[in-house]
Amino acid sequence: MATAVPAERDAVARAFPEPGEEVRLPGAVLFRTTTGVGPSGTTAGAGAGPSGTAAGADPRRTAAVIDLLAAGVGPARAAAATGAALTAAALTGTPYDLVVSAGIGGGFAPGAPLGSLVVADAITVADLGAETADGFLPVTELGFGTVTHRPPESLVRAVAEATGARTGTVLTVSTVTGTAARAAALRTRHPRALAEGMEGFGVAEAADAQGVPVLEVRAISNPVGPRDRAAWRIGDALAALTAAFGKFAPALESWRSV
Repeated sequence: MATAVPAERDAVARAFPEPGEEVRLPGAVLFRTTTGVGPSGTTAGAGAGPSGTAAGADPRRTAAVIDLLAAGVGPARAAAATGAALTAAALTGTPYDLVVSAGIGGGFAPGAPLGSLVVADAITVADLGAETADGFLPVTELGFGTVTHRPPESLVRAVAEATGARTGTVLTVSTVTGTAARAAALRTRHPRALAEGMEGFGVAEAADAQGVPVLEVRAISNPVGPRDRAAWRIGDALAALTAAFGKFAPALESWRSV
């Protein structure tokens, strides 16, 4: 599971009862923990390799392994750190089965109120493209690249049902929205948007490059719009993230059994 900062990583870690050893990779720190998922319910990135083990893990271990990665802020750093972790696992012969981008983020009212949870059915980069006299053009309209990654529908459904999360588009931005005008422009271009973060698309790009499924989960800490630090509820959002991941392993097990 790739988070941006240690506070988010630690919120996810609190959901799992057996924290394990610290694993260091270039530019990243992972904390390894086992889950209650059985031998056939392995996960990765949120998880483990196909044999139920992660890179460097004891091959006799039968529980799935979840590696928690504080990848850094922004899509570029998130992509680089996630790519490094995926490559390191693949080189040991224990590639990951799934990558989860997890953290807190801004919510678009009224669909995603403070403290709620959003699971992305589309991970979309909002500001990769060109400004023109006629408005913003996404990179795809310039003839190259991609702007959206879609997590597996069955996985989105399983996690949403287990956690009570809302589902919709989660936008990735390089600059956090701080004005009503910017929020309105994003909603006009992306009417299904429920939340914005800064890492999801970068994590998804790294996962896609290695053919690994991806999921994004965001707990809402602040409204998307005028920047008002007094209105932020970071503690509540981190608590919601912990609660959600307490229900996460059974959802993954259900998804993999389909």
